Amino acid sequence: MKLFMASLATETNSFSPIPTGWSGFREHLHTKEASRGGAGLYAAAVTVWRQRAEALGWEVVEGLSTYAQPAGPTVREVYETMRDDILADLTAAMPVDVVLLSMHGAMIAEGYDDCEGDMLTRVRQIVGPEAKVGLEIDPHCHLTEAMLGSATAIICYKEYPHIDVSERADELFTLCADAAAGRTNPVMRDYDCRMMAMYHTPFEPIRGYVDRMSAMEGQGGILSVSLAHGFPWGDNPRVGTRTLVITDGDADLAAARAEALGQELWEMRHQLRSFPDLETGLDRAVEANAQPVVLADFADNAGGGAPSDSTFVLRAALDRGLKDIAFGIFWDPVLTGMCIDAGLGAKMEVRVGGKIGRMSGDPVDLTVTVRGISHDAIQHLGSAEMKLGDAVWLEADGVHIVVNTRRTQTFHPEVFETLGLELAKMKIVVVKSSQHFYDGFVPIASEVIHLATPGAITPDYTIIPYTKRAPTYWPKIENPFSEDA
Repeated sequence: MKLFMASLATETNSFSPIPTGWSGFREHLHTKEASRGGAGLYAAAVTVWRQRAEALGWEVVEGLSTYAQPAGPTVREVYETMRDDILADLTAAMPVDVVLLSMHGAMIAEGYDDCEGDMLTRVRQIVGPEAKVGLEIDPHCHLTEAMLGSATAIICYKEYPHIDVSERADELFTLCADAAAGRTNPVMRDYDCRMMAMYHTPFEPIRGYVDRMSAMEGQGGILSVSLAHGFPWGDNPRVGTRTLVITDGDADLAAARAEALGQELWEMRHQLRSFPDLETGLDRAVEANAQPVVLADFADNAGGGAPSDSTFVLRAALDRGLKDIAFGIFWDPVLTGMCIDAGLGAKMEVRVGGKIGRMSGDPVDLTVTVRGISHDAIQHLGSAEMKLGDAVWLEADGVHIVVNTRRTQTFHPEVFETLGLELAKMKIVVVKSSQHFYDGFVPIASEVIHLATPGAITPDYTIIPYTKRAPTYWPKIENPFSEDA
């Protein structure tokens, strides 16, 4: 057997003011040897696939692996150049038996609403109808007809936070290897749940739902089950929640199970978690009897395309006179460089946040002391190493702020601890993340509160200004399945 594999990924927030260009991709991951030691989320899948293939004696050809931090639409020339690079390597590798791709599922470029569908369509044209084409994607994806029509099998990560990338990559390899050997005949069907929501898998009722999905696999001809959460801030005609079932040759079974799972999710929609607003969440944190309380600044999550420099929570904390409160991570390469130049112990007048646009709020002027400096800092999401660039810890009279040079969300307490900031001494810790922080912070938190903050990805799905998606989804309308809808 001969395997070709590659990875091209970013999550596109159609309403972000930050363009996704060459610097975004080259900053994080851009190599054709990611499976031989590349760090980060989008090197994990190709690493697993090489290990599995070589253990079976397969020939492996590796194309480009690249990833950009979520932001606005990718520049057309950048996407086309990377896509064509991968396709050229695939063409040169022909004939191949299996193609495995790691992508995000919600990548949009100028002129392309569906980069994954575009890529898969072109791959299928090259390899022909017999080769097996597998795609691993983030559940915050747009599951499109082009993707479903061109792939042999698509698997989404099951967990949010995404701590199961390697496990799902392993499953996809097995599924496609079995199909290539003639042992199975994967058939996919999806179901439109007509919902827009966040599905945090550590919490009920979604925890039990995902466990029931997993229990179906390997039973009665069902090969794989995925929940495509959808990425609400991507302006795509198919944005929204879908269930996906892969069976061994039984299209009717796949369609029936996908619909049943979708209807089950629909019935539990009012049980999904809701988030307090900023002031209510701060009230709860202040009144807590144990520390630290971890607050998630949901709407300023760089992993959703936000700038990671909004000041709404910081300003509210300062207005209340809160002390022993830590914030991270503010993206500000200029301020970080200035503080490094000034050195440890330096006292400075600085302007924090509010630099990228209206969704960042107003800048905050503070007198700070430089308490910690870390060069080439890292944090982890599960076992994946995520780079922070240079980072600095600033203190302003009991208010502690981490700023850095590489835009990223907060995944782990390492963001603070690397700089010497002891979170156990904090009453409140505010993280700029929607959910990926959870596994790292829950062991040290007395309580975790997700805040419905203002910003680039405010969790109000009724106000997202779609131009390509019909408004026939809950909670935009109460019953999108009605005849009136």
